[in-house]
Amino acid sequence: MNTDTVRPAVTELRLSAFKTHRGVTLPLTRLTLLSGESGSGKSSALQAYEILARLGSGEPLARAVGEVAGSPAACVPAGARPDEQGRRGFRIGCTVDGPAGPVSLDLAVQAEPELRIVGERLTGGGETLLTTALTDPNRPTVQAAWHTAGATPVTRAPLPDDRLGTSLLPLRVAGKTEGQRLVLAAAEQVVVALRSAFVCDPRPEVMRGVGTGGTGGAGQDGGCGADGAGGAGRGAGARRSGRGAGSGGGPGKPGGAGGTAGAWGARKRMGSGGGEAGSWGRDTEGARGEGRLRSSCDNLPAVLERTSQECARRHAVLVAAVREACAGPVEGLRAVPRQAGGTGHGAADAAGVAGPAGSSGPQGGAVGVRAVLDRGALGELPVEQLGDGELRFLALALVLLTGPEVLAMDPVGEVPSAHQQMTVMADGMDRCMDPRQARELVSLALRMTDRGHVRLLGTVRDPSVAEGLPGVQVLHLGV
Repeated sequence: MNTDTVRPAVTELRLSAFKTHRGVTLPLTRLTLLSGESGSGKSSALQAYEILARLGSGEPLARAVGEVAGSPAACVPAGARPDEQGRRGFRIGCTVDGPAGPVSLDLAVQAEPELRIVGERLTGGGETLLTTALTDPNRPTVQAAWHTAGATPVTRAPLPDDRLGTSLLPLRVAGKTEGQRLVLAAAEQVVVALRSAFVCDPRPEVMRGVGTGGTGGAGQDGGCGADGAGGAGRGAGARRSGRGAGSGGGPGKPGGAGGTAGAWGARKRMGSGGGEAGSWGRDTEGARGEGRLRSSCDNLPAVLERTSQECARRHAVLVAAVREACAGPVEGLRAVPRQAGGTGHGAADAAGVAGPAGSSGPQGGAVGVRAVLDRGALGELPVEQLGDGELRFLALALVLLTGPEVLAMDPVGEVPSAHQQMTVMADGMDRCMDPRQARELVSLALRMTDRGHVRLLGTVRDPSVAEGLPGVQVLHLGV
């Protein structure tokens, strides 16, 4: 399988043994939507991809699995029986296409009794480039062997059993022989593709500032009523919490800005990540101050304030899309100062959420910004008064029209942005939306992915929203 671009991209996701999936292979194009009945494994497929992406970003295994699935045991296929030593686990993998050709990565993870990577295989160019195996259960390492093709065919050394070995190869391989250079090229291709992922899960309840008014959400899967109340959900948003400073660090430099050609942020490169080496940094306080959109989109007004000033043309496209999705007239979309004491538009005023760096608290003067729709003769409407579907549409449209420098993610900073493309992962892409809104969002995603800078992997309840749209691949799970 080959892509028509030099930008590394995940073109196949393998769920050999993961949750409800056994022996499942999902081909991924620039715009792939997963559909199926409840329990068919749509969300778990995205979770497997996110685990790989986090590992590729340098996160330790426990954090990668815990942030995504909640517990290692939750990833084990249903009905899997432990062996004589009480061990159970899961297996996932992917294929990344790019300048080095197709490169395959496969992982075997032991979930019980201890969480560890017990096997990893990297193949490409007709060669087995890296293999790891657990040889001593009493040591926190695996025995690794990577392709050398020099005086000795392979080099052997121990690697930690809680890290993706592929992401560590650039620190261990000298690149003196042709074989070593092949290993480095393949490892970099995989890491670049995996680190270029952004998980987007707009939460209407936190976008309105209900509850905490900060990072995290009021719930993981809260209900989406037409009146925009938002459900309480489960889990207090912990699954999308930010990563602490200082852990990990793959082959990339700390806090690389990356950037996507043609996306917002090209004029304004962000600074270093402030100790977030190799992390996604989705919900960090620094992301709020920099105007970088978090996964839950709770800081959307601050980001809108920035993007509307940086690229008028893209902002006009966003306004046009919102006009198609929202009821009533929409003549503009902008951020305005939020005053202490509020204006009677909801709990977000009191919370003072989404304020840029340096804004004051809820007492005295301005407390950040709020986003409003200009409805012409009808006046301004704060976006927190929109329905859940309209809010989710606005947030997802903004993500599709931006790039890594506007999103709270950490692509590989030393690889030119022209050699990277962002993959947006959106679970429940049509959640809370009516068919018209969902189709408009898919149409916008198709236009953006056709440009070659953005890819999308999403899940939908109703696959008909993509009918008649060439270039959209719909995979039906559970059939």
